[in-house]
Amino acid sequence: MFKSNTPYLLFGNPIHQSKSPIIYQLFSKDTNIHLKYDTYCIKSDDSFSKIIIDFFNHQGKGANITVPFKEQAYFLPNILTERAKISHSINVLKKLHDNKILGDNTDGVGCLYDLKRLNFIHTENKILLIGAGGAARGIIPSLLSLPCSIDIVNRTFERAKKLENLFKNIGNIRAIDVSSLKKLNYHLVINATSFEKNENFDFFLSNIILYPARTFFYDICYCDNITPFLFWCKNNGAIYYSDGIGMLVSQAAYSFYLWNNIFPKVDKIIQILNKKKKYL
Repeated sequence: MFKSNTPYLLFGNPIHQSKSPIIYQLFSKDTNIHLKYDTYCIKSDDSFSKIIIDFFNHQGKGANITVPFKEQAYFLPNILTERAKISHSINVLKKLHDNKILGDNTDGVGCLYDLKRLNFIHTENKILLIGAGGAARGIIPSLLSLPCSIDIVNRTFERAKKLENLFKNIGNIRAIDVSSLKKLNYHLVINATSFEKNENFDFFLSNIILYPARTFFYDICYCDNITPFLFWCKNNGAIYYSDGIGMLVSQAAYSFYLWNNIFPKVDKIIQILNKKKKYL
């Protein structure tokens, strides 16, 4: 039986590094809306769907979903927003007045908000997206809507090809084989996978020639130290790079808006969190 007295929770594994509780605490202070928020680690032998259902059957009002459950969460809600339907991935849930569960994906709008804030993205940009999991699914529709063109590279080409087939009707997107990636000549490179779990970067980084003076590098991962992906980029001459702390705050702001109909101040919170960065 699921046990928690917190009405808003982040579900995932791992979640020990999450800054979401801090972010929502700052949102609450900024908006004067009390929102009790915490994290819940779903272990490998737990039933994800059962835990989420138990949560909403008891005190649950809203939930965020993080790795590796975003694709599983797609099948739980009674109602899906359009962006959730398009991405086939869920990162936020809300209990409605009739007890039905609404599912949404704010990753894409959060990512696009942050890229625009950084001036990293513009209309018709050519983007290289690394990774083909739930995180990539969540951001692709928003990137294509700008519009931009996207090349997807993934350790397993078949997974990248599935995303191409899923989104090819809404924009210019293609899966590319690692062996064909020789020169990195893109406006923007986005890492949507976790290199922390794989120290061998050679699956796509070897033999690549960078054009660092005219390429932006963005890692949706974040930490107080520089991420392994950004460390590699910096060592190879990258000038313009950022981690995903701004995306984290922005997608959380859209979640907060879904729950409370108020959009909190994003830039202010990002500045507060960036003060703790050790590499800036």
